Amino acid sequence: MRRKTARHSSLISRFLLSLSLFATLLAACQPAAATPDINAALTAAFETAVAQINAPTATPQITETPIPTATVPRTPPALPAVYQSALLKPEDLPRTYITDSCQYLKNKWDSTKSAPGTMVMVVMHHGINKGEASGNDVTVNEHKKIMDSLFEAGFTAINMQQMADFIYDNAFIPQRSVIFIVDDRHFAEYFNDHWRPYHDQWGWPVVNAYIGIDERTDLWAENAALSAEGWVDYQSHGYIHNIPISEGSTDEFITIEMGGAIASIQKYMNKTPIAYIWPGGGFTKRAVEIGSTLGYKLGFTVNERGPVMYNWIPQADAVNASNPLAIPETPAGNPLMTLPRYWSTNVLDNIDTVRVIGEEAAAYAEQNKAVELEYYDIVCAPTYGAIP
Repeated sequence: MRRKTARHSSLISRFLLSLSLFATLLAACQPAAATPDINAALTAAFETAVAQINAPTATPQITETPIPTATVPRTPPALPAVYQSALLKPEDLPRTYITDSCQYLKNKWDSTKSAPGTMVMVVMHHGINKGEASGNDVTVNEHKKIMDSLFEAGFTAINMQQMADFIYDNAFIPQRSVIFIVDDRHFAEYFNDHWRPYHDQWGWPVVNAYIGIDERTDLWAENAALSAEGWVDYQSHGYIHNIPISEGSTDEFITIEMGGAIASIQKYMNKTPIAYIWPGGGFTKRAVEIGSTLGYKLGFTVNERGPVMYNWIPQADAVNASNPLAIPETPAGNPLMTLPRYWSTNVLDNIDTVRVIGEEAAAYAEQNKAVELEYYDIVCAPTYGAIP
């Protein structure tokens, strides 16, 4: 306060001194007749000086530095349980095989891949008889009814490469897909009579599980010609074939049986098979391991468990009363090499079951979509990127 008073006094003193000198000069320069009102001038000057002195001084504005808001970590939600179907037998439980949850979710919800609920009905054919059916064979009329019924129910046939791409990466296939696997060797007439019409009408392929032993060059030549056309897809069905793999099989026998089939198809069909259809339905954990090292991506049993979906394969843990002849798949440790199949004789009874399972699975996925996408956004997106 004292500093301000002293400053004001100094300014007033200097102003009065200047005013005095100004008045003296003014008096000297003006004619004698003009007598200025010195008191009025002094009063006005004084008031102006006081006004300037008392004028408010602008107060500097203080800029506040914002305090950063703490980032609260987001807690990922728990992922939903695997879809279960009451339409499967209680012993036939769906198994998952993809251990990376982030990769699974990315493939599942990628709009360029197969939609949730897409499934494959794998059908096993042994014989199509022009006369009466016997054993596991069907008649020509039954075969026609099977094909027409699947088509009318909205199914589309796929080949083995499509199947593998779907099973491994959820690559796009029709939402209701079927793959026909014809076991054993057949002459070209069999395919031309029973399968070519459906290829010509609907573009449907068929897979032939071919026996690899090299003993009939005419048979090989006919089938090689069909393979070259592209719509009959040849895969391995063993080399000797008549001796199913069992727990007593040696590594040498397994390697010859599975590897020999690859060599034969490479030789005659100019292709490398990616699927092994277990002869007689026999497989073991060791055979599954050896088959994988030989390059097989998929293996098919004779067990009827249900349809298959991406990361969802019905399997049994142990022999059970509902299917006592079926070798349990879980102990083999690889669902991809122990896929189930429907016998052709049972297809008509299961088309609607398969359709409903797919629809239920799609609805279950939609119900849990928000939770799975939130989990992906929190846990996976920083590493795996956005879902296409």
